[in-house]
Amino acid sequence: MQTFLTNRKAVAGLVILAIFIVMSALAPILAPHDPYRRAGKPHVQPGFEHVLGTTRQGKDVFSQLLEGGRTSLTVGFIAGISATLIGLGVGISAGYFGGKIDEVLTFFVNVVLVLPAMPLIIVLASFVEEASPTIIGLVLAVTGWGWTARTIRTQTMAIKSREFVLAAELMGERKWRIILREILPNMSSFVVGGFVLATIYGILAEAALEFIGLGSPSSVTWGTMLYWAQRAQALQVGAWWEIWPPAVAIMLTGAALVLINFGVDEITSPQLRAARIGGRIKRFLKRRGRSVDVF
Repeated sequence: MQTFLTNRKAVAGLVILAIFIVMSALAPILAPHDPYRRAGKPHVQPGFEHVLGTTRQGKDVFSQLLEGGRTSLTVGFIAGISATLIGLGVGISAGYFGGKIDEVLTFFVNVVLVLPAMPLIIVLASFVEEASPTIIGLVLAVTGWGWTARTIRTQTMAIKSREFVLAAELMGERKWRIILREILPNMSSFVVGGFVLATIYGILAEAALEFIGLGSPSSVTWGTMLYWAQRAQALQVGAWWEIWPPAVAIMLTGAALVLINFGVDEITSPQLRAARIGGRIKRFLKRRGRSVDVF
């Protein structure tokens, strides 16, 4: 954890993500108006009373942004955690046990990878009316675990042939202990990477579903904010403040997750860690006018 906090990219991503999580969690306290009710005149520009203006229906955009973050982040994290757990279980089982188990699991992974994700999500979502964030997150996880499973499988096959795994097998360690204590700790960057990608995918897919009108119009999410802004032709009438807040929130959340992933990669990868330390030494020598030809 101490090493993680010394990485600038990881800390920047963690701070941005923490701000969104805290503000969304405290939405009932921080929101100045009821996000579901009219709070002013239509399309009021950002000002003292309404920090981010109002929508065409007169609802406070800042209050909706906070309330929408609760649902959008919940869906994203549920989709990310579920897809990562499924991909991790399938990938490790296929890579470590091999044989028929590998053939069967790899078949299912390939099927998931070739399925057109968004049309399948639209079909599944159309069968679920007034779906909760948990249901939407699980639906997104069903189509989002394939790449994680493939990556974990490949890495597991590389790790299981190393000396410390072979030594554990010769000592009679149980297979589940070998997986949990010898293989899993050496794949932290792949697990975090899979979680980050699945979470971003969940947030973007949820927003896309809501934007095309497949979600519940009565709910408040970043996706429904974009949906109602598009229906109200916000950009055409110059009400940019109805479009940009949810769009920027989605963009910053994705950027924060990517920064965290970059930081974990630099910490866990010996090559990236060595390059990072070498860069610091070069900058130190340049500031003192020393030669860096040795690098």
